Amino acid sequence: MDALYSLFDVDTHRLNTVVQHKVFTAALNFVLLTSTDDILPVTDLILDRFCMSILPKIDHNITSLIIESQSMERILRAAYYPNLTKLKIYNFLDKIAASYFTDTSPFRRIFQEQIIDLSLVYKHGIDILAERLYRNGVHGHVLTFFKSLQDLSITGLPSLLTLFDSPLTTCSSSTLSKLCVFLNGFGECLALLDGRLAGLTTLIVILDSTRLHSSTYNMDNLPNLKCFSLKCLCMSDEYDTQIVPLLRRMLNLQELTLNIFIQNRFKLVDGTQINNEIFIHMPLLQKFNFYIHTGSYRNDSIRLSSDEIRRTFANIGYPHMDCIRYDFPYMAVCHVFSLPFMFENFEFLGNSFPSIVFDRVTSLSVSDEVPFEHEFFVRLARHFPSLKELSVINRESQSNVSDQLNSQETQSFPPIEYPYLTSLSLVYANIDYVDQLLNQEKIVLPCLTKLEVNYDYLTSVTNNFTRDATRLNCAKVKELITEKSLVHSANFYVYFPLL
Repeated sequence: MDALYSLFDVDTHRLNTVVQHKVFTAALNFVLLTSTDDILPVTDLILDRFCMSILPKIDHNITSLIIESQSMERILRAAYYPNLTKLKIYNFLDKIAASYFTDTSPFRRIFQEQIIDLSLVYKHGIDILAERLYRNGVHGHVLTFFKSLQDLSITGLPSLLTLFDSPLTTCSSSTLSKLCVFLNGFGECLALLDGRLAGLTTLIVILDSTRLHSSTYNMDNLPNLKCFSLKCLCMSDEYDTQIVPLLRRMLNLQELTLNIFIQNRFKLVDGTQINNEIFIHMPLLQKFNFYIHTGSYRNDSIRLSSDEIRRTFANIGYPHMDCIRYDFPYMAVCHVFSLPFMFENFEFLGNSFPSIVFDRVTSLSVSDEVPFEHEFFVRLARHFPSLKELSVINRESQSNVSDQLNSQETQSFPPIEYPYLTSLSLVYANIDYVDQLLNQEKIVLPCLTKLEVNYDYLTSVTNNFTRDATRLNCAKVKELITEKSLVHSANFYVYFPLL
């Protein structure tokens, strides 16, 4: 899009013809992503030129638009867009649907007759309950209004989709083949698969919880479903009583993606369990991507070592995976995952982990019952190069080895840099890690904007907000979360100038 903006209508016929080719004009992105993942519209200067001079001349080439809600009306009014079929709207709110997804909307023709692929990304940080305009969430309204929709994605926040005891005509579609949705509970997932979306072949679900209403759902097989992806947290037996029975209904599934965190299961999940309880019901399965974290109370049934768990996956045809297992006095924790690792989150990583580069992971929590020394954070920076969110859970003090980093002999070592880290949680961390991560002589955090920390630890490490060594990493913080609400000193506001 930059080339189109810079070169459009230049005084060279050949160059002007090239820049208007479909290669440069079919898909346009009018959204800016900041270093802190905020979504902004393009500047007024750029928007003015596109709306007045460029879009009216190239609209016949445009098949896809990515726009921010504030600039949506201006962009869609700028041209006719006879071939527009794909639309993505960031910072979406229910009131946008109420204003524009109507029969009197100036964009009714585009929405109802042309759009087959729609993606709505809710605005972060809003009170979705206060913004709610649709009793069953916006999903049903969208599916009713967009007559030609084949692919729908509604993400960003847990939706307010409520299908409990609702008729099959609610949130139904005969044309939809792909759905990506962020749901509050497991019951909504079952309701979506009860026949109201009979043509669905691909379903991508993020569950806020696996709680289930005491209601009866249609539990027939799902022969049309070819691709299924699920991300969720399961407590106790929810994996075995809810997730596994759902997967068994997908007889013709070809691609399965599971990102599941299981707490307090009797046994660790391994390849044998997955094969015997799931795969034998999926004879057409060709691709399996997974990250399954299991926490299990120690008992005599937990005997498999990491190598033995790896072999259980190799035995069922999935040798390209790895296993990380931690044994604590009362609990065993096991991570099993396919390679290359394709997920954005990794939960409760300990001191020991394989020499794999997890380049897609942006959110990481680390936890252990032995200290995290300086070298651990060096390894994290190397093996998790894309981190944006980090949570440290460790009550143990660092050893003297770490303290030596402040000595004259070790000052020649350069500090570690986490170039993309925007959010840091130290609520359940020893004071040593507050110093480790805020001290710019040890770690540099150039993009840190959100900090969760014990207030007493923070005042101690920063020497009542006067210490220079920790000043730089605090300078860009816009959100500070502590357990205390206090009247702060003048030094505090100098230390955190953006609060």
